Amino acid sequence: MSERPAGERRPGSLTVVGTGIDAVSQLTPGARGAIEAADQVFYILADPVAARRIEALKPTATSLDHLYGPTKERRETYAELAETIAAAALRGARVCVVFYGHPGVFARSGHEAVERVRAAGLPARMLPAVSALDCLIADLGIDPARSGLQTYEATYFFLRRPPVDPHAILVLLQVGMLGERGGAATESVAHRFRLLVDHLVEQYGAERQAILYEASPYPGTAPAVDRFALGDGRARSPSVMATLCVPGERWHPVDPEARRALELNGR
Repeated sequence: MSERPAGERRPGSLTVVGTGIDAVSQLTPGARGAIEAADQVFYILADPVAARRIEALKPTATSLDHLYGPTKERRETYAELAETIAAAALRGARVCVVFYGHPGVFARSGHEAVERVRAAGLPARMLPAVSALDCLIADLGIDPARSGLQTYEATYFFLRRPPVDPHAILVLLQVGMLGERGGAATESVAHRFRLLVDHLVEQYGAERQAILYEASPYPGTAPAVDRFALGDGRARSPSVMATLCVPGERWHPVDPEARRALELNGR
């Protein structure tokens, strides 16, 4: 292999990784390798334990949390994050950016940075990681194969009111930031959440059980699980990290025409 001529600029690259929800036990070997091999590491994380984990692997790692602000529009923050990440790669650095959870789930700036770097003709990739949805499925014993799974960002669901299948599992992510455009939750979330629950009562009925769920970020610690009937009025206000789950009905009618079609095809 020929050596790179002296003074030749090395092309940059980008790897986007996630810590999982529990950075101690869910950070993958692939993610660790990308962090250790990078020239420049950025991170956007949810707790100081995860930050210390990354800094132990790369002491020069830099937090980008300062780009967020309590009343600053999140769209503005996401644009600045993407610009900061992509610009470092375009300057010739091997860049690794570390997000909390899965780097492609509710992390728009990671996707945008990858697109920018690839558009410049440089290599960029995203590695999978454990998300809050993965933890929810494991902790609550839910199998999407039994009745189907419908997943929405909570504010999108609240504003758009998409049709729901009452037999399928419904998962609303980021319910603790319901209706918020800034970087921090306000007291208005509690009122919006009550309106959301009222809408779900119309869809599912007052007796349907729901779950406010929060995955544990630490090994050996139980998740927060709060079960309630949609119509009983006792649902607590969601924390910033909470997810709302409405489990599907265990049994529901099978379409006779669909069954006959499967039988005709030898299923």
